[in-house]
Amino acid sequence: MENHKLNHSTNSHDEEKGLHRTETTVTMPPELFEKLYLTPKVPQMGDYNKRFANPTPLGIVGFVISTFTFAMVLMGWGGAVGTSPVVGMFFFVGPVLLLFSMVAEWIMGNFFPMMAMGLYAVFWLSFGMLQLPTLQLGQSYATEADPTGVMAPEFNATIGIYLVVWGFALFTFFLFTLKINLTFAMIFAAATSAVWTLSGAYFKLSLGEYAAAATLQKAGGALLFIVATLGWYMCVVIMAGEMRITVNLPLGDLSRFWPNTDIDLAEAAVKRE
Repeated sequence: MENHKLNHSTNSHDEEKGLHRTETTVTMPPELFEKLYLTPKVPQMGDYNKRFANPTPLGIVGFVISTFTFAMVLMGWGGAVGTSPVVGMFFFVGPVLLLFSMVAEWIMGNFFPMMAMGLYAVFWLSFGMLQLPTLQLGQSYATEADPTGVMAPEFNATIGIYLVVWGFALFTFFLFTLKINLTFAMIFAAATSAVWTLSGAYFKLSLGEYAAAATLQKAGGALLFIVATLGWYMCVVIMAGEMRITVNLPLGDLSRFWPNTDIDLAEAAVKRE
């Protein structure tokens, strides 16, 4: 009787999460898999998602904490200026959790989350290098008026170009998020806009247009704040699903507009013929 009650309770929890239990296994519908793991379900996925914890929200948490902090500093909230006091977010908060999550996603065979986690991890690491005055990265541009060189037109134009390239990388990822869900797509769309806006700020700085640069910096910070807010919401949705909390918060599923991916590629090719 106790075993029957336990099995009934387990089945009820599984149904709340959207899982379907049989005598031998637990199956997950493709739309739920994509909601929890942010990647299409394919036959080659294996059973790692049954044996290991979902690493996706861990990477998102690291990304969100760093992005929220950076966004508020850029907007000057509370009189904040500069990122030196919180430079650790560029190296230990975002990148550490993102890289750990990236490796776990790779092990589990989750292609797109692995790519996204790796992309954001190296962005924080590379951009964080610019926030370390001890590296004296602008020294080659130093003058008597600007002994650090960080206000040199060439220095800021170079950073602007770097961010333009990052914008194209993020835009490429945005195109692929259109196969997953609307929230994920909005994150990459806003991140792309933010990076290009900050690129404009650096170009304005290189031209000596400091007021315009400050305005663009705040605009970029506002866009990053939107990115972080959407990321936090998505993290809550995924964690709620994993914790089997019966709150059906939408992410805006877009997979239904695309062909089913839960079939073998060879089988799909035969059907097209």
